[in-house]
Amino acid sequence: MIDEPAGAAYRIEDLAHRSGATVRTIRAYQDRGLLPRPERRGRANLYADTHLARLRQIADLLDRGYTLASIKELLEAWDAGRGLGGVLGLVAEVDGPWTDEEAVRISRAELDERFGGHPDDAAVAEAIELGVLERIPGQIPGQEDTFLVPSPQELAVAVELYEAGVPLSAISGHLRELRGQVEHIASRFLEFTAEHVFARYLGDHPPNDADATEAAALVRRLRPLARQTVDAELARAMQLFAHRELRRHLGVDKPPANTEETRSVAVPVATMTAVEGLVGAENAAEFIALAAEREVRARALDALAAHGPQTTEVDEPP
Repeated sequence: MIDEPAGAAYRIEDLAHRSGATVRTIRAYQDRGLLPRPERRGRANLYADTHLARLRQIADLLDRGYTLASIKELLEAWDAGRGLGGVLGLVAEVDGPWTDEEAVRISRAELDERFGGHPDDAAVAEAIELGVLERIPGQIPGQEDTFLVPSPQELAVAVELYEAGVPLSAISGHLRELRGQVEHIASRFLEFTAEHVFARYLGDHPPNDADATEAAALVRRLRPLARQTVDAELARAMQLFAHRELRRHLGVDKPPANTEETRSVAVPVATMTAVEGLVGAENAAEFIALAAEREVRARALDALAAHGPQTTEVDEPP
């Protein structure tokens, strides 16, 4: 709850300096009902520590991705005595790290050494674009670059592949393709859990404190399930295809004639969602394959027609 100014009292310029907000922003928050009006003392408007705490609370919620309209609803709930602890706990649970890995730092010299001792500026730039490396701000020009590695495991995999003979360009290309497919899996898992688990907690309006607390506990329980499921399915698929590939190379299995081979391609999530909404998830792959085949055949027909005999004569019946 917001009380009247007590203890410390600030003019609006002092409040802006302490909170990091501008005077214009403070007045805009007052106009939108996000911040209570100051206390009038003589000819001066004075703000209290409660106003400072509210400004910091608004800034924190904005950093978490909330809109001003949503923040107003949350703060009204808080002022009505319903509390924000559960909601902020849910936000913290979702925004927190989804892995036990800890980021590490690596110098450019160490990075070059791990990849054969040959500097490759293009590969470093691509790694930064992919987020495998992050530049550390505030470095002194002329000194050796130092990078942050968000996932040491991912970098270690790249090193192992490079040492096995895989070019850096191929590693980057593989990561881009893999990322698209994994993002599709993550999207589908979130849609599944949102529909069957979280729909009763997260409706059109912010959840109350109790529902948010329960939803946060569910996030903690369910968060590892996606990784465990993918790990299990990836292990099964790798065993299946590795066994099949080895038998093929050893000449044990001869592929039957006219066997259709398949290739995995990255399809944008929005496209897959639209196709699944049209024909259902179980028919999406067949629909895309048939659509592509129809386009190929149409282009082949167009090419044949373009190269066929041209004539302007028209046969008339006798």
